[in-house]
Amino acid sequence: MKKRIAKIFFIIAFFAFESMAIISAQNIAKAPNNVPEKTNSVLSKEMQQDEQQTYEQMETPIEEQPMSLHKILKQKFIEGGPAWMAPIALCLIIGLALCIERIIYLNLASTNSKKLLQDIDEAWSKGGVEAAMEVCRKTKGPVASIFYQALSRYDEGIEVVEKAVASYGGVQLGLMETNLTWISLFIALSPGLGFLGTVVGMIQAFDRIQQVGDISATIVASGIKVALLTTVFGLIVAMVLQVFYNYILTMVENITNDMEDASISLLDIIVKHSKN
Repeated sequence: MKKRIAKIFFIIAFFAFESMAIISAQNIAKAPNNVPEKTNSVLSKEMQQDEQQTYEQMETPIEEQPMSLHKILKQKFIEGGPAWMAPIALCLIIGLALCIERIIYLNLASTNSKKLLQDIDEAWSKGGVEAAMEVCRKTKGPVASIFYQALSRYDEGIEVVEKAVASYGGVQLGLMETNLTWISLFIALSPGLGFLGTVVGMIQAFDRIQQVGDISATIVASGIKVALLTTVFGLIVAMVLQVFYNYILTMVENITNDMEDASISLLDIIVKHSKN
């Protein structure tokens, strides 16, 4: 009986040990498969995060550097078309060249009239009218030229001197106003070219609408853009030249007023020395 019980326990223990061995073997066999699964899941999550970051970076707008004024004007000039922008640019270049030439000429024509009158008075007192004429000959500017013409007719009387001052003053005024008519022409011509480009651009836009048979922004955008750009550039050129033109007129007016005042003072000097 005891031997049978011992055999039964032995058999139960054997099957228990064998089942435990099988279970442990199964766990060991499953262990390598579980680790890669966890590793693969972690790697997949990391890859998803990297892809999401990359997508967000692609969606994030890149801040463009602001363009300089020179680049903007160059770009708009090209977009406006050379057929209309080139004449407007030519008006600007020639008009500015004439304005700069007039400004340089008028700056050189400016004279210190008070000092010139003082030198003429002193030279006349020491060496007579010939010495006064020599002072005018060595001095540059329209005022000195008018004085020289007036003193050269000193012997013909004060009335002749006054007529010489008036007539030669008109000549000098005409020289100072040289090329101002051309500047005013370019001031009027540049916006006229701009408006002409506007009309032509609008005609092109309506022609495209007629050809396509439909109204859409893409069809008429190019023609309207040319129209607006030519107008803008034409007005800008006109305004720039107008500023220089008014500045030149102011300079001419100041020199003319100075000539008139100095001429009256010269007549007083002539009358003073004629009595001596």
